[in-house]
Amino acid sequence: MEIIKDITDTSSLPRIPRSEYIERAKKVQAAMKKEGFDFILCYGNEAEPQYVRYFSAYWPSFETAGVLIPQEGQPYLLIGPESYTYAADRTEIPIIRQLKAFRESSDLEYPGKKLDTFNSVFEEIYSSKPIKKFGVAGFSLMTIGVYEALKDALSYYGDIKIEKADRIVNDIRMIKTENELKCMRAAADITRRTFDFVLDNIKVGMTEQQVVGLALGKMHELGAERESYPLWVLTGEGSDQAISRPRNKKIMPGDMTFIQIGARVDGYASSIGRAVVFGKATPEQKSLINAGYKAQRDVISLLKAGANAADIAKFHIKNVTDMGYGDYLLYGPCHGNGTMEGEAPWIEVNSDYTLKENMTFCVDIFLGNNATHTGLRIEDVVCVKKDGAENLTDYPQEIFEILR
Repeated sequence: MEIIKDITDTSSLPRIPRSEYIERAKKVQAAMKKEGFDFILCYGNEAEPQYVRYFSAYWPSFETAGVLIPQEGQPYLLIGPESYTYAADRTEIPIIRQLKAFRESSDLEYPGKKLDTFNSVFEEIYSSKPIKKFGVAGFSLMTIGVYEALKDALSYYGDIKIEKADRIVNDIRMIKTENELKCMRAAADITRRTFDFVLDNIKVGMTEQQVVGLALGKMHELGAERESYPLWVLTGEGSDQAISRPRNKKIMPGDMTFIQIGARVDGYASSIGRAVVFGKATPEQKSLINAGYKAQRDVISLLKAGANAADIAKFHIKNVTDMGYGDYLLYGPCHGNGTMEGEAPWIEVNSDYTLKENMTFCVDIFLGNNATHTGLRIEDVVCVKKDGAENLTDYPQEIFEILR
C-alpha cells in the first residue's frame, strides 16, 4: 500500500459566505409572503441535514435541529439542549434557541435546565400577531416528538394544519449560485483524486470495508469535511444492491466490484460510481459496463436548459431497453445534487418541469441483475448549462481491470 507522504494544503478550499445564507432566507420569505406562510421550519438531522444546513451552515450531531424562518425578520436556529457551544461555533445564524423537543433519541429530561419552547420562540418573534399558516421543509424527516411539540404549540393559535413546505425551499436551492458551484467543483476534484488513490491501492483479498477505509482516509487528507453519504463497495454477488453498506467480504479473482465514492466540501456533495473487474473482464462484464457508460453519455448529451425532464427519462428507459438491459433498470437516470448527494428534483417519467441553467444532477445509471445478484452504478455530477452540461466529476469511462 502506498504511504502518503505529501499533505495537501486545504486552506484555499471554497466556502459559502455569510451574505449568501442571509440572501437564502430572504428568498424564502418572499415566497412565504406569496403563499401566506407565517412561519416555515426547516428541519434536519445528522443523516439528512440539508434543510437546516442550507440556511445556517450548522450540521446537527446526535440531536436534531431546525431553522425557523418568520415571514419577516431574522431566522432562528433551534437546537437541542446539548449543542449550544457546537452550534455557536459553526452557525451563520446569530440567534440560537435550545428546545427539549430537539433532544437526542435517548429522551433525556434535563431536570433543572432552563430551555425554550416553540411557544416562547413564537412569542419572542411575534408577540401578539396570530399564526394562521405554518409549513415544514423536511417534513418527512421530522420525528413524532418534534411534530407533537410543534402541534401542541400551534394549538394555542387555533386549529392550524402543519403543511409540507419542502417545495418552497427546493425551488430556490435547485438553482446553484457560483459560490455553491465552487464548493461542488472542489468536492468533485477531491472525489476524483480519491477514486484514483483507491484504484492504485485496491487489490484482491481486501474486504469491502477496507476499501471504504482507503477512500475515507484519502478524502479527509485532501480536505473533505466528510463523505457525501456512507460510502459503499460491493463485490461479486450482492452488487445489485442500489443502496447498501460495505460488508466484511473479500474481493475475489474475477469479481466485478461496484465502487461508490463521494466527498463533501462545506456541505456540498459529490459522487463517482464505477465498476472494477479483478482480472480480465469477461464479455458479459464488458457488455454491461459499456451499456452503463453509453446510457450515461446519452443522458448527459440531453441535459441543457429548456429540456423536458420527463422526455429525458423516457428516452433513457427506451435506450437501455434497446441495449438489452431494460429489466436491469430500477429508477430514472438523474437526481438532484447539492447539499445532499440525492436531493430534489429527480428526472423521472412523470417529472413535470423543464431544466434550468445551474441545476445540478447526479447522472446515476444503476443496472442490477436480479437473477445473478450482480450490478453496477455509473455516476457523475453535472451542472446544466444553456447549451449542454458541465461534467464536474468527469471520471474516465474505461474497463477498469485490476491485475494484482
